[in-house]
Amino acid sequence: MYKIGLSTNGKVITEELFCQYEKAGIKAMELSLDTQLYDYHSFSYEELKKLADLHNVELWSLHLPFRPIETVDVSAIDAKERQKTVSYHTEIIKRAADIGIKTFVVHCSGEPIEDGKPRIQKINAAKESMDELAEIAAREGAAIAVENLPRTCIGRNSAEILEIVGVNSKLRVCYDTNHLMSESADDFVKAVGDKIITTHISDYDYTNERHWMPGEGKINWQEILRLLNKVGYAGVWMYEIRFACPRTIIRDRDLNCEDFVRNARELFENKPITVFSKQKENLGMWE
Repeated sequence: MYKIGLSTNGKVITEELFCQYEKAGIKAMELSLDTQLYDYHSFSYEELKKLADLHNVELWSLHLPFRPIETVDVSAIDAKERQKTVSYHTEIIKRAADIGIKTFVVHCSGEPIEDGKPRIQKINAAKESMDELAEIAAREGAAIAVENLPRTCIGRNSAEILEIVGVNSKLRVCYDTNHLMSESADDFVKAVGDKIITTHISDYDYTNERHWMPGEGKINWQEILRLLNKVGYAGVWMYEIRFACPRTIIRDRDLNCEDFVRNARELFENKPITVFSKQKENLGMWE
């Protein structure tokens, strides 16, 4: 139904990883660098492109850096600090666009952000950054996809997302399925509609983001597929899940690429989902 993708988030990026993608049938990659292992500026984009071509993996998207938020905050109130982030992102966009990446996912803030004046200021600052980045990406033949975020982050519901992307007609949306805390998937997808050009797929318990495998949480996945189909979504089914088991769930083993392909096919064919985990009892919000 959709091309199956997997983010590199939390993964070591080697030719072996590309071999695993190819063998399993994962056709697309989102480049999301662990900044404890890699630097976005010194990273070899050219080598990445060679490996992608060799192993028939599409470099679908790049997740612009969001940690540490103090150094990459597109909603920083201080204009000079915000411009540093825009300039930093601009250099990354240009280098990645040169190897064919056309979609750049961005977080509009960290948290906590209070309601009232502080939130309004942060939203307005994010709009200025997104407007500028949208034009920069467009000149490179690419697009900025603003991601919906959880809790008190900027972009926590469709109203905030639409306000932000409304500043520039070139802006689009990355729909993260496990980030909605105060709005249903039905309301969000209907409101944002065809502005969604990419996804982050993972499951959760509606209490906090969990980044579990679909079937491990509470999401009605057939409803998600129906909603995306109704708004004409034609992008990638991009899992944003690590191989290693998070501390919020108990699995018999770590995940592998074959698990993602099997999961996607079960969802697309409306078959029972293979689950080899169990949820922890009395799981806290921040465990």
